[in-house]
Amino acid sequence: MKKVIFIFLLIFLSTKINAKENLKNNILKNLRCLVCQGQTISDSNSDFAQIIKSVVDDKLQEGLKEKEIYHFLSEKYGSWILLNPPIKTNSYLLWFLPYILFILGGLFIYLMVKKRVIEKK
Repeated sequence: MKKVIFIFLLIFLSTKINAKENLKNNILKNLRCLVCQGQTISDSNSDFAQIIKSVVDDKLQEGLKEKEIYHFLSEKYGSWILLNPPIKTNSYLLWFLPYILFILGGLFIYLMVKKRVIEKK
């Protein structure tokens, strides 16, 4: 009976460790290295990436949630550190301008084709 309890305890602890490690990896994959700029913190080997990895470890040990860690790092380094920064009110135009231009371009092409069809008749 003691062996069964011991085995269940080991399984429970290993899943808890794996969950924490998965959370850490997920956070590191969603952060941009400010030195390498083309890599995530998870992929980078720069000194900055090593420091951020240790900061994320410390914050997880403190019990912070994923969103809280993102907020902490974006407050310290700006929203550039996040691979998927949140949409802010002052950046709506930046986010939606490509879609607006695509729709306007499609409308322009439609009107030009319609004008040619009418001229041919």
